[in-house]
Amino acid sequence: MISPVPADPTVVHPMPEQPRVVLLKPLITSPLIEVGEFSYYDDPDDPTAFATRNVLYHYGPEKLVIGKFCALGEGVRFIMNGANHRMDGPSTFPFPIMGGSWSEHFDLITGLAGRGDTVVGHDVWFGYRSMVMPGVRIGHGAIIASGSVVVDDVPDYGIVGGNPARLIRRRYSDADIDRLLELAWWDWPLPHITEHIRTIMSGSIDDLENAAPRHTGKSPQDPPPSSATDR
Repeated sequence: MISPVPADPTVVHPMPEQPRVVLLKPLITSPLIEVGEFSYYDDPDDPTAFATRNVLYHYGPEKLVIGKFCALGEGVRFIMNGANHRMDGPSTFPFPIMGGSWSEHFDLITGLAGRGDTVVGHDVWFGYRSMVMPGVRIGHGAIIASGSVVVDDVPDYGIVGGNPARLIRRRYSDADIDRLLELAWWDWPLPHITEHIRTIMSGSIDDLENAAPRHTGKSPQDPPPSSATDR
């Protein structure tokens, strides 16, 4: 029996005939962005510039962490903490960046309190031109509707939409979500995923349990959105 051959997570263009689709992990060089295997971005207009065109105001130290097997539609944007302005005085205008003697007051805009890292779980689908605000945590298996502006955390397997995005529904019951998180198919060995693609894409949770390798578990380097997005 011929073993199934997994796809290659190290190529930038997984579909050479469609250069608009790029895998992000082999593309990203910024130490402030972490992306898991097979997460991709789709854009007809220079998708390779994702780190600068789609991750905005990213001056650090906060990170953007995206899990494995995430699908990012055209125009998805992540707004980072560098976009913050002071809101505790009469004006929000950042006078010091205009230069001249105003720059002597740069301490007024440095060290603004942020919301921490922006963390996206595994197997998250982002619709066309959705936007994620600073410090948001999005759980595994979530769906972000097109045009949404995500300002709050999204639970595992939640579907959100709107501006600001609201929870529309959860894809599964709490009990079934617990089963899915325990199975964590995204952590299965790649050859095993390859062998069970049809079950992962269209099977039941029972089917997924039957297909699971004997020993499963989350890798220590995986992003931890589940603990921050209580259901």
